[in-house]
Amino acid sequence: MQEANFIYNLPFNDLLYRAQTVHRDNFDPNAIQISRLLSIKTGGCAEDCGYCSQSAHYPTGLKASKLMEVERVLTEARKAKESGATRYCMGAAWRNPKDRDMDSLVAMVEGVRALGMETCMTLGMLTSEQSARLADAGLDYYNHNLDTSERFYSEIITTRTFEDRLETLANVRDAGIKVCAGGILGMGETAEDRVSMLVTLANLPAAPESVPINMLIPIPGSKLANAEPIDPIEFVRTIALARILMPTSHVRLSAGRTDMSDELQALCFFAGANSIFVGDTLLTADNPGEDHDTALFRRLGLKPMELERSR
Repeated sequence: MQEANFIYNLPFNDLLYRAQTVHRDNFDPNAIQISRLLSIKTGGCAEDCGYCSQSAHYPTGLKASKLMEVERVLTEARKAKESGATRYCMGAAWRNPKDRDMDSLVAMVEGVRALGMETCMTLGMLTSEQSARLADAGLDYYNHNLDTSERFYSEIITTRTFEDRLETLANVRDAGIKVCAGGILGMGETAEDRVSMLVTLANLPAAPESVPINMLIPIPGSKLANAEPIDPIEFVRTIALARILMPTSHVRLSAGRTDMSDELQALCFFAGANSIFVGDTLLTADNPGEDHDTALFRRLGLKPMELERSR
């Protein structure tokens, strides 16, 4: 932890040089992995995550919906593939999936894989049995963010513990599914909290293959509706530290890109971010349109990363 804090607080140019060097040692520095995210079940979640528009605990105005039909999900996945996405992520606003939902979830995974895309799901907490079923269906990645440090966690969420998060990650990993786990910046945490979260991720039995770093989108009605925005330089420092601590992980520039300038995103890519979500929305939040991302990639000389079949 002490060494990670030292790296985080290096002079900015030294930190970026170190992060870019690590990045070039492990990846094509001009290739970005493209994912698309679909909300397959929206709103009405029993958790009280202070940042979330889908929590039933806050008057965010979001109407709850039922789980999407399988064919509708696959129709959206076909569109995602046509737009250049190589990974399709499906998210449901649940504390945990019910056993009655598992057949549909398995069919979604099998259907998306049949299209030649990587699959990812985020469904809340998973048991070892549920993890095994999704693994047998061919699920490539499971997303379950730590969100923040263990110290700060109870300030953001009270309906489940930090240890619950780690247990789900262990169940997923033990089933043979790759882990996608990161956090959210700008929730009132300290720099030490950001460093601690990344150190925890880097010291799991295996570092997550994908590490999404989100910038908080303050949701009207939520607990964090009036949170102070994170300083952009601190955001870039966190991206750089994630790259240095987890050299072979895909570091994803996730939620909040609509509030980031092109220049800030460019700095994040230089600091080691090499994955984004495309599409107009991320679950329920706005996201830059594909035309904007295409133009940004052209300006920066970036290209979509080719599919690497993970399992």
